[in-house]
This record gives sequence, structure tokens and C-alpha cells, in this order.
Amino acid sequence: MYTIGQLSKMFDLPVSTLRYYDKEGLFLDLQRTSGIRKFNDRQVEALRVIECLKKSGLEIKDIRQFMKWCEEGPSTYQKRKDMFEKQKENIEAEMEKLNRTLCMIKFKCWYYEQALKDGSEAKIQQMIPDNLPEDIQALYDEAHKALESSEDIEQ
Repeated sequence: MYTIGQLSKMFDLPVSTLRYYDKEGLFLDLQRTSGIRKFNDRQVEALRVIECLKKSGLEIKDIRQFMKWCEEGPSTYQKRKDMFEKQKENIEAEMEKLNRTLCMIKFKCWYYEQALKDGSEAKIQQMIPDNLPEDIQALYDEAHKALESSEDIEQ
């Protein structure tokens, strides 16, 4: 059994957040002894899932619904799986966007390193868009895919 303070330290969360989660009904079968919350391993695992879902962009009301489905048992397995599949897709899409951003940043680091060496951007400008060193070309191409796919969507 864990106290709210121990859980707060374990997850680096404010005690107020844990109290809020409790108030919102996110901890199933939470025990209290003289008004003091006692968290067991089941609630610790629930908190791991809650934090995962929160970080994936799910709202508290949707997390509460997930917890209700858990209480309802096996008949809700498909609903729970569907929720995680949707969040997986959302995270993968976000990771793709972040990867493109990282590629642009890496490209620009190389770009300005070269500009500093050359004392000018002229040589680099002559290499753009398709005469860059192979590894840098890959970064450039990936960073610019986002623009191409945005244009495709608008057409």
C-alpha cells in the first residue's frame, strides 16, 4: 500500500492532481483508512495508464469512461482496444510531425555550420534543393515532406 505522498513522488505529480483524479473517479476501489487514501498496486497501474492516456491527448472525461469500461469487465474489451488503437494512431501521427521538425532542425544546424565555415550561404544555396550531401539531402527531403503533403490536402 502507498500513501498519496509516495505516489506523488513516484510519478512526479502534485498531490492535488492525485486528489483530482480520485474526485473524478479514476481510481477503482480506492481504500481509505481514517480518511487517508491507501493506494494498492492496482491503483498504481491505473495511474500509469491514466498518465499515458493523458499524455496521448485524451481528456479526463474520456479517461473516466475508460475506467468505467474496466469496471464493466470483458464485454468492453473491444471499446478499450479501439480507444488505444485511436490513441496509437494519434501518437504515430504526432511523432511523424516531430520527426519532420527534427529533420529541419538538423538540416539547419548543418546549414549554418557550413555557412560559418564558408563565411557565406552562397555555396549552400547552390546545392539546394537536390545537390546536398546524401545524409543532409535525406534530412532536407524529410523536412520538406510536410509542406508537400499539406499542399496535397488543400488541392
